[in-house]
Amino acid sequence: MPAERQTNARRPEPGASGLRVVVVGATGNVGSAVVRALGEEAAVSSVLGLARRVPDWTPEKTTWRAVDLGDPDVDLVPHFRDADVVVHLAWLFQPTHEPVTTWSSNVLGSVRVFEAVAAAGVPAVVYASSVGAYSPGPKDRAVDESWPTHGWPEAAYTREKAYLERFLDGLERRRSDLRVVRMRPGFLFQRQSASQQRRLFGGPLVPGSLVRSALVPVVPEVPGLRFQVLHTEDAAAAYRAAVVRDVRGAFNIAAEPPVDAGVLAEILGARVLRVPRPFLRGCVAAAWKLHLAPASAELFDAVLRIPLMDTTRARRELGWEPRHTATEAVEEFLHGLRRGAGGPTAPLAEDSPARRAHEAATGVGERP
Repeated sequence: MPAERQTNARRPEPGASGLRVVVVGATGNVGSAVVRALGEEAAVSSVLGLARRVPDWTPEKTTWRAVDLGDPDVDLVPHFRDADVVVHLAWLFQPTHEPVTTWSSNVLGSVRVFEAVAAAGVPAVVYASSVGAYSPGPKDRAVDESWPTHGWPEAAYTREKAYLERFLDGLERRRSDLRVVRMRPGFLFQRQSASQQRRLFGGPLVPGSLVRSALVPVVPEVPGLRFQVLHTEDAAAAYRAAVVRDVRGAFNIAAEPPVDAGVLAEILGARVLRVPRPFLRGCVAAAWKLHLAPASAELFDAVLRIPLMDTTRARRELGWEPRHTATEAVEEFLHGLRRGAGGPTAPLAEDSPARRAHEAATGVGERP
């Protein structure tokens, strides 16, 4: 039987009022924030958090169980039975050097989640899609949720997100009674995620303590490097609204302003330096091939091509407004990065020299 840990709330008896919500991937950057937000929601009576590693953390109304989506034999139906909503957030960003591993967990694991939702008769599923699911689009205007979702085929992350959009299209055609919500956020930052995101995208050689004003003299400006950011707590508020409101379909969520070299330079007190795209891409590619950094050049290509998103629908139908600007989210993240900040779960563990040494020893970009 999977490991289980009960926190400060008992699972309600059948017939109890309030929504029963299962959160898959409940301990990461987004998952931990969503669990907290749902615990504060009066319409939610219980939260079942599923994760590979069960934490000691005890958020309100939450029960934990250990589940590995990469296991092809995992049976999710018992976890989903009697749930009112399943929120699917689990995702492996690494290992980028082992795309079969990420495909197995992210795509096949997500398919198992969606099929178990249908088999268990859950009325609604809220899925963490991404701006990365979108086909290349404009940087000078915002697109709504009707923009094509074919991703960027060379990057594993965007390819996997686009594939799952097509799977959900088919699921909705087969199960018109199932309420499917697809959240498409921009890049998500908070102080507690700083060390995790440094590990996932920067690697052990990124000097977090040096990312501060006066120590970063220039910020590279590359054509196309303009993207949207959102504080993780604001993303969690949108998920919370999607759980309790009778909505369906896709929702773009992001804060203003879009982030580019000028915004980053202002935050860091640096100047902007125009850099040729092939040069910067070559640096990223070399670092990845030499196992010095976990992020691939193909992911860099995808970021340069993602469109800016129009968030009108989320504001109108979810009653959602971000409390933090994009600039505030980035500033908080950088503050956390300088201090090696983390959170109360294994994915959000604080930074340390020992952890960095372990990252380097076990292979940058080669392990989950």
